[in-house]
Amino acid sequence: MKPIAIFQHTHVGRPGAVITVLNELGVPWVLVPVMDGAPIPDDPSVFSGIILMGGSMGVNDGLSWIDDEIRLVERARRQGIPVAGHCLGSQVMAAAFGGKVERGPSMEIGWQNVDLEPVPEAAEWFGEGAGEVFQWHGDAFSLPDGSRRLAASAQYPNQAFVLDDRHLAMQFHLEMTPELVDVYVRANGKVMDRELAKGAAAVNTREEIEADLDRRTAAMHAMLRKAYARWIQGLKH
Repeated sequence: MKPIAIFQHTHVGRPGAVITVLNELGVPWVLVPVMDGAPIPDDPSVFSGIILMGGSMGVNDGLSWIDDEIRLVERARRQGIPVAGHCLGSQVMAAAFGGKVERGPSMEIGWQNVDLEPVPEAAEWFGEGAGEVFQWHGDAFSLPDGSRRLAASAQYPNQAFVLDDRHLAMQFHLEMTPELVDVYVRANGKVMDRELAKGAAAVNTREEIEADLDRRTAAMHAMLRKAYARWIQGLKH
């Protein structure tokens, strides 16, 4: 099988538990270190699937490599190559598939509840019911034509979607580990403090964000395993 390409956009935005889950599922992968200048390939057919991680930049920031990545995702869809996206990755997917990405009402940072939509696809991808997930974003995407919404939160009605039964976009960070949460807080804690000073409703304090990490991340990893076990069924061989 051709490898899955994992595109890492910043040093902070590591794949985390995605690597563990892919190894458990027995699928090969390669890391594309965009943050270190790795070019975005033109041809997605060298991969069986594509995973796009998060990042502090935005789709509308005018970065040439983001435009290249959007074109890669467009080509991947035309060739039937599955794409999955986390946070920034989900926004790249939305833009590539014809949706819009804009600033949201306020930032979501830390542990927030999402409700799964009452549609069969939501349970197929994530399991049953609502869940607490890790968030760190201020942009929002609209749903591309033909997609199905899988999850919503109080401030962001579009938290996840699936398109063509193989492309999975997730605004949240199921990949977080306790260690990676600590990396995020150390690297971006000033953003969190600034938003708290504004009175942002969906932003944790440092104490809240670091509480009960083993249990919280383990619960997310169960969702992550469910999602990727479903996603790899569409990989191109």
